[in-house]
Amino acid sequence: MNFNQLQAFLTLADCLNLTETANIMHCSQPAMTQKIQTLEQEMSTVLFDRIGKRMYLTRQGEEFRIYASQLVNTLSAAHEHLRQLDNPLKGTVTFGTSHFVGVYLIPELLSLYKKRAPDVIFSIEIRTSQQLLQKLEGNEVEFLFLSDRIPLDEDRYRLTDFYHDTLVLVCSPNHHLAKVSQCQLADLRDEPFLIKPSGSATRSFIFKKLDAENIKLNNLIEISSLEAIKQCVIHNLGVSIISRLAVSHEIATGRLVELHIGEMIFKRGIRIVQHAEKHMPPATAFFMKEIKFLVDGLNKTR
Repeated sequence: MNFNQLQAFLTLADCLNLTETANIMHCSQPAMTQKIQTLEQEMSTVLFDRIGKRMYLTRQGEEFRIYASQLVNTLSAAHEHLRQLDNPLKGTVTFGTSHFVGVYLIPELLSLYKKRAPDVIFSIEIRTSQQLLQKLEGNEVEFLFLSDRIPLDEDRYRLTDFYHDTLVLVCSPNHHLAKVSQCQLADLRDEPFLIKPSGSATRSFIFKKLDAENIKLNNLIEISSLEAIKQCVIHNLGVSIISRLAVSHEIATGRLVELHIGEMIFKRGIRIVQHAEKHMPPATAFFMKEIKFLVDGLNKTR
């Protein structure tokens, strides 16, 4: 088994077409067929079903795909690591992030970092928390940015806090609550309240806070997109509790009004998640070390 065979297998597993795979791998179709047959012989199993003119991954192929992907990604990371040894300000940094961090925080951080390391290439996956953890397990990303409200095994992962995010209650300037300087959580019981569906880490965080105050919201509107929630609030369809990162511009320009809720503070941490035993390539290790300074610089510009 060699690296080229694994790449050929993964490419064919994606497109399930020998001709297309051969073109991508720059070889003839018979040579591609031979690569796959040799791999199947070495693994002593059938990786693809051939039914008529179509191909399908077998159950064994699906399982092997996971390991093949890990092997290819690990070897690619080794090549990248060796390439970066002479200069940590060059190379590729691959990470995953949740949606609101990836959209509202990371662009500013990267803009600051690019001034120092213009030759570094970033590859970023924006997914749900569970999808990101799967990619971390598959070695498809080097580390993650995740909310500290997501439970993780601290023996398995190294967790580093680097940013604290405040969630704020917002409404349209035309909403009746916008006319009061301060409201109570009880005032929200029957208000149309826009929130992400079940499974959202933000939703879970908000509801834990509300449950602690014995507050039940009776008029929920569930929307999976944070941007859609923000636009609905702007158009006076209800209120919501949203990361200040996501609404700072709208509050500053008067499109949204921040409502103060007594002494209640919705604050959560953002942290870096990496495998405890993973050795980072130089460019990645240097970027991670600089993140605290990037955040300090970002706070000074706000």
